[in-house]
Amino acid sequence: MDDVVGVLTAQIEARFGMSIDHLKAAATAAPAANSDATDIVKWHGMLLESQAALDRAEDALVAVLESQPSEVDDPTMELSHRVDKAVTVRDGRAMVVRWLLDPTAVGKHDQAARLLARFGQRQGPAVPTSPAPRPATAPQPGKSLAR
Repeated sequence: MDDVVGVLTAQIEARFGMSIDHLKAAATAAPAANSDATDIVKWHGMLLESQAALDRAEDALVAVLESQPSEVDDPTMELSHRVDKAVTVRDGRAMVVRWLLDPTAVGKHDQAARLLARFGQRQGPAVPTSPAPRPATAPQPGKSLAR
């Protein structure tokens, strides 16, 4: 844990010149003041959650392996797969935090990034989440058109 989360936390603190707790408080108090800080705080929190899930999965696997004979059964393999998935999630979130910390990262200065900065972030869902309103001339559901 200290390797991945600790290194990234130190990098965040160095970039913003304050502890992660102070940065979280500042981002919570004024999320629009610095969108980079707000994004990093959000993803750092998700990184911490995934690290905690990984720790729990590893602890469960170790407990089973310590109490088991030399052969690994299916439930133990499932725990092993759960650890593997937790590592993947944690590493993916760590990659996002690293990307957010890198001001020269690929994708931060391309056309899409310029458009996003120019027009702002989308406020609603990309796809409508509710059905379109029914036209007044549409037949009622369950009623026949023939009379």
